[in-house]
Amino acid sequence: NVVRSESKVYLLLNKPKNCITTVSDDAGRHSVIDLISDEIKQRVYPVGRLDRNTTGLLVLTNDGEMALKLSHPRFEVQKIYHLLLDKSFTRNDMKTILSGVELEDGVIKVDDAQYFPDRPKQHLMVALHSGKYRIVRRLFEHLGYGVEKLDRAGYAGLTKARLEVGKWRHLTNAEIAALKK
Repeated sequence: NVVRSESKVYLLLNKPKNCITTVSDDAGRHSVIDLISDEIKQRVYPVGRLDRNTTGLLVLTNDGEMALKLSHPRFEVQKIYHLLLDKSFTRNDMKTILSGVELEDGVIKVDDAQYFPDRPKQHLMVALHSGKYRIVRRLFEHLGYGVEKLDRAGYAGLTKARLEVGKWRHLTNAEIAALKK
């Protein structure tokens, strides 16, 4: 008897606010699985997590090997976040996050941080490899800023291009191949 393995599913979801990334929730809160369950019958799991209040890119798959690769620190998957802070981010603090900030669980350095040319200095783009728990919020809170909005705009080379909030799509074969590298 040959056991047929379930076909692999790779999804990219633009997570809305107030939606949790766990597969099931005792409190009955709205989860990312609710957004796809009408069409996707296989059991897929979110790769990594986004806080309930964080929006943006999330990969869901039933490919455990790929999920492990994408979430393991050793593979250094880059994430890009767009932030809205409660006040203007100073140039001095910009230098600080680029050179490294000591948090309780080690030094965190961002790969890149930039202001948006056409927006006030409360808006930032930050790229980093760390997958530590709530790392972006903790980094900015450590420097005295409140994070009003946090959106993951890029993940492992994937972007939210033409993917509205709350919507999802299947990854293309080329995207899957790139993630597997």
